Amino acid sequence: MMETWWLALTFRLGYNTSLVTVGTMLLGAGAGMIGTFVLLRKRSLISDAVSHATLPGLALAFIIVGLIQGDGRWLPALLAGAALSAAFGLWAVQVISERTRLGEDAAIGAVLSTFFAFGVVLITVIQSMSVAGQAGLTGYLVGATAGMLAAEAQLIALCALGVLLAIVVMRRDFLLVCFDADFARTQGVATGRVDLAMLMLLMVVVVIGLKVTGLILIVALTIIPPVTARFWTDRPMRMVALAALLGALAGYLGVTLSSVTEGLPTGPLIVLAAFALFFVSMLFSSQRGVLAALLAYQRFRRRVHLRQGLLALARDEPIFDNLTLKILRRQGYLRRDGVPTLPGRAAARDAEHEERLWALYREREPEDALQQEHSGLTPIAEVLSPDAIMALEAELPPTAEVRG
Repeated sequence: MMETWWLALTFRLGYNTSLVTVGTMLLGAGAGMIGTFVLLRKRSLISDAVSHATLPGLALAFIIVGLIQGDGRWLPALLAGAALSAAFGLWAVQVISERTRLGEDAAIGAVLSTFFAFGVVLITVIQSMSVAGQAGLTGYLVGATAGMLAAEAQLIALCALGVLLAIVVMRRDFLLVCFDADFARTQGVATGRVDLAMLMLLMVVVVIGLKVTGLILIVALTIIPPVTARFWTDRPMRMVALAALLGALAGYLGVTLSSVTEGLPTGPLIVLAAFALFFVSMLFSSQRGVLAALLAYQRFRRRVHLRQGLLALARDEPIFDNLTLKILRRQGYLRRDGVPTLPGRAAARDAEHEERLWALYREREPEDALQQEHSGLTPIAEVLSPDAIMALEAELPPTAEVRG
């Protein structure tokens, strides 16, 4: 099993497996790129509406082509039908959200459920028709990655390239609209057209990806990689690149894993691989990961206890908190019998002095002090200039020495 997977990972398992792997990776990259902007625009659910809105167009195209030539499986017609249906669904969401009191989420729910229900009815009609190729239609629901043809892989490659070029050309307008649409309008950006371009790119990716993961799961490739990338960076364009990489990696892992055992569904494995990357990032990301947050909280907690303990030593106050005592002893500031050491007395004097400087600063400059997130933990020299500190020192009244 591991040997088969290694052959698949190194593109040596066969032409078809390599073709499917490359095609899926390109699709994942394209979905991750455009999905990033949709996520930043806070419209991720629109991709769900687009994917479900493709079903009735797909079924109608199959019926028309089947009635004409006896076999409804003609890819150009199916993709065209899916695209037209998805475009109509997008238009319906826009009209409902703009011209009624319903929000976009309600419009998405109405369009998604209605279009999908209509598509299911049409599939039932197809099953009662004497038209060839009915079995192949279900591949667009759950995906039929293993049957990818070279022409389909080339189409996916063109789609990914088109998305990349569009993002390179329109990245400024996309970012302006995503972060501040009102400001974008003042800069002469046609926000409506930019939104439309963004949604059209999303629609293209969804329609092209129907054959790979199916209309039910394609939405995952437009949402999970961008969300995963968000754990690792705050820079939008770096997030686009990371989402493309993660989408490609999810496709790579999903396809190669499905080749290990015959019968494993490729589409669901791609989504599970994307979720695995998301889960790992959620736990171990250095910026927003759960583990990083826990470590940051523990560091902050220790700093607070150390600061309060030093202030208690400076003011000759008793310390009862066990964690505070443990930290002071670990730092060498307190002996086992509770007596401060010489370094502890020096650190206590410094902490008390800084606290008095901060108190004076808050009294003299209350508005500026509110903007300083020091909480008494950051050295004042890292926040204020030397001249400002000297001015505070000059106004600081004398205080008694720390008692040993």
